[in-house]
Amino acid sequence: MSRHQARKRFGQNFLVDDQIIHQISSLFATHTDEHQLIEIGPGRGALTEALLKHNVPLTALELDRDLIPILQTRFSHHRHFTLKQGDALQTDFLSLASGKPMRLVGNLPYNVATPLIFQLLENIENIVDMHFMLQWEVVARLCASAGDSNYGQLSVVVQNQCETKALFQVPPSAFSPAPKVESGFITITPRDEPLIQKEKQGQFNQLVKTAFAHKRKTLRNNLKNLLSTEQIEKAGIDPSARAETLNLNDFSSLTDALTQ
Repeated sequence: MSRHQARKRFGQNFLVDDQIIHQISSLFATHTDEHQLIEIGPGRGALTEALLKHNVPLTALELDRDLIPILQTRFSHHRHFTLKQGDALQTDFLSLASGKPMRLVGNLPYNVATPLIFQLLENIENIVDMHFMLQWEVVARLCASAGDSNYGQLSVVVQNQCETKALFQVPPSAFSPAPKVESGFITITPRDEPLIQKEKQGQFNQLVKTAFAHKRKTLRNNLKNLLSTEQIEKAGIDPSARAETLNLNDFSSLTDALTQ
């Protein structure tokens, strides 16, 4: 098989640990044709090969054009395999899934993970679940609760629409080349209904972003262009509190105050 040197500009750290690859692929052992499985960033195809052993229809999306012929050589004979070249941040996932509910899996480059997750939330009603390898710091933020030092905008916005579960931590030695940070594997499962009503999502997202804009400032200061001190108090929230101390219900109350 042709060897491909990992490229720093694409944030490539290829997963090479067989045990971890097996742990991930086993999550899809009961996958059915009702859902479209999409692998984001298959790289050299280590996880792709394990997934295809379950005989599941798989669409792989790869940015690096030099990896396309390597992947085609390895898997084009497989009747369940489809390969697309493109940037996940520029991809229409609804079209890629051909109208089917999506299951997403991938070892995501650290520099695109957060914007990609925010982008996928826009089509959350068409997603069954998401299973991603991420920088451990991002996993911690996605799973954090109010009062946790990792708690922030990402935690609140994602947890409003999804349940998050960190499955396991992954050492640098599981990759080639080895990254300088710990990684982790997480499952993100959409809620049946978001905690914030869909018609209020825009205001909610803006409020959360603004509340966390300056983490050391109080809500009174951060939200002064959105809500008055009196409105914050009327929502049952202490204006002198910081955003990191508020739970989802608190942000819901503030969103109600903003949309009244």
